[in-house]
Amino acid sequence: MIVGVNKYRKDKEDPIDILDIDNDKVREAQIARLERIRAQRDETACQAALNEMTRRAREGGNLLDAAVEAARARATVGEISMALEKEFGRHRAEVKTLAGVYGAAYEGDAGFAAIQKSVEDFAEAEGRRPRMLVVKMGQDGHDRGAKVIATAFADIGFDVDVGPLFQTPEEAAQDAIDNDVHVVGISSQAAGHKTLAPKLIAALRARDAGDIIVICGGVIPQQDYDFLRKAGVKAIFGPGTNIPEAAKDILRLIREARG
Repeated sequence: MIVGVNKYRKDKEDPIDILDIDNDKVREAQIARLERIRAQRDETACQAALNEMTRRAREGGNLLDAAVEAARARATVGEISMALEKEFGRHRAEVKTLAGVYGAAYEGDAGFAAIQKSVEDFAEAEGRRPRMLVVKMGQDGHDRGAKVIATAFADIGFDVDVGPLFQTPEEAAQDAIDNDVHVVGISSQAAGHKTLAPKLIAALRARDAGDIIVICGGVIPQQDYDFLRKAGVKAIFGPGTNIPEAAKDILRLIREARG
């Protein structure tokens, strides 16, 4: 029992005083700043410094020293990274999830058994299990919660796919369509939910996949819930959510969406 998390929770959380930032405006300002830097720098010297980085990556040498020189020549962080990527490639995190751990913790629990039975009934009626894609979009590398959710829902009986880190909304939408999922779960820890969730919903609708349900979970202030619901998010699950109850709600949403 954790007081305030799964026991003795408030009916309504107190609003948190947060600085609300327009991510689109920040992005536009950063792009304009980068364009100014590129217009004002010595392009020949900058490219020479980047080429030297690539050469050292290939032949050996002090990469940190080369990176400092490239930065002094006003190369951007992205350009410095790309100079190394030409030789080293780009790291792609391997998504690993476990099976059976969550189910074992709920062994003998009537509520857990009931939602498992509901999932089996759905699979029998529809010819396949409810399918969910868990996505991490934007610059949010915190994926432990997403993996816990993926493992729990798989133990309940859902078919669960986990997308790679740092996806764009368009990439996540295409993954959802390619995997033929019923629902996309956005895991948010980096305060990008007010920008990324609406863009994902728009990307799904643009691909004639507006019937795919979008839900959110993670650290999302309650004062943002109405905004997300108006944008088309069907459910929001904050910290301390009872996962069998969440699965029950999601299964209900899928059934309602399918008429």
